[in-house]
Amino acid sequence: MNDILPQESHLWQELEAAARSIFGTYSFSEIRVPVVEKTELFCRSIGETTDIVEKEMYTFEDKSGNSLTLRPEGTAPVMRSFIQNKLYSLDPVAKLYYLGPMFRYERPQKGRYRQFHQIGAEVIGLDDPKIDAQVLAMLVHYFSAVGIEDVELQINSLGCRDCRPGYRKILIDFLQTRLDSLCEDCRRRYQSNPLRVLDCKVPGCKDATMEAPSVLDHLCNGCADHFSEVQTHLQTLNLPYRVNARMVRGLDYYTKTTFEMVTNRLGSQNAVAAGGRYDGLVRDLDGPDLPGIGFAMGLERLVLMKGDSSEPPGGPELFLCGIGDRPSNTAFMIMSALQKNMIRAEMDYQGKSLKAQMRRANKLGAAMVLIIGDEELTRGSAQLKNMADGSQQSLVLEAAIPELLKLLRPNRG
Repeated sequence: MNDILPQESHLWQELEAAARSIFGTYSFSEIRVPVVEKTELFCRSIGETTDIVEKEMYTFEDKSGNSLTLRPEGTAPVMRSFIQNKLYSLDPVAKLYYLGPMFRYERPQKGRYRQFHQIGAEVIGLDDPKIDAQVLAMLVHYFSAVGIEDVELQINSLGCRDCRPGYRKILIDFLQTRLDSLCEDCRRRYQSNPLRVLDCKVPGCKDATMEAPSVLDHLCNGCADHFSEVQTHLQTLNLPYRVNARMVRGLDYYTKTTFEMVTNRLGSQNAVAAGGRYDGLVRDLDGPDLPGIGFAMGLERLVLMKGDSSEPPGGPELFLCGIGDRPSNTAFMIMSALQKNMIRAEMDYQGKSLKAQMRRANKLGAAMVLIIGDEELTRGSAQLKNMADGSQQSLVLEAAIPELLKLLRPNRG
């Protein structure tokens, strides 16, 4: 787990603000759910045989003996809240987004931590291929808006509960002929979760499954038509994409359309956003039989990709130098009044010399400095210095606050 320090938190704020702005444009509303849920929720939704449930969840008992889990992903808690609060009774279509920490006990690597943060979005109540395309368009829009390039949209279809069992049997039969070449994990789970073998990053497993049957060749007519229409809509929107028939998702609830935003800049863990359709999930969690589609993005990975391209917020607009007790008190009063008017202002609290205070103002990147000493108090004036060009002007202390507001925010209106 890692700290997000002040010198990098502006990047996080920028990425989160862009999500709120762009998702709002597409009529999504924010939902906030607890970081702790009943363990049963994740076992039922994600799947008992997934890596997340088997090996990665932080699970514990509370004082009443209830099994609780720190949320490893956001979709299941959002669906639980959607059902529990009967949001489906408010509107037949729900468009929701969330931001916050998730927790998985897995080996830390570049851009991946045991406490990590996601931005996610969910649409519940629509199965039209156009909504699949709109969700993908919103995702691409977000990456473009925050200036993250070198990503490729990859899509696939995993079929539905009617056609997937047939493909699953065909895949198991194929994997049985390659068992000696598979890693221990894949040999253990090839019957319980055969699709995950296709997603294994171990080189031997990749080679062994190179000629595995494609799920796209075993879709029922409904799933094939849905996937074809999604592609047609993406082409209509001029959104570039690539069909990746080997792409699967690590959660059992996915059906039909699945997708990833992929980069080659982060090593083997190359997906920076991923998601798909989960048409049976709400029903499986004892809610109404409603379709859904969504995605999640890893904030740590987005920050890595964005790097230092974002400018941190500027320093104080005004630094106040009070030389002595009385001047310092006057500076404090002026500073507080400016802050109430949303002016970024700072001062020295330690009684340092003027020279030391000017060094501090320069270090903080202050745009202007207001100097008040005993002589200035006697004259009823203060010196305002522009740090960029060194120019100075005198301000009458009685009128200092309105004058500073005019100078610092000339268009305050």
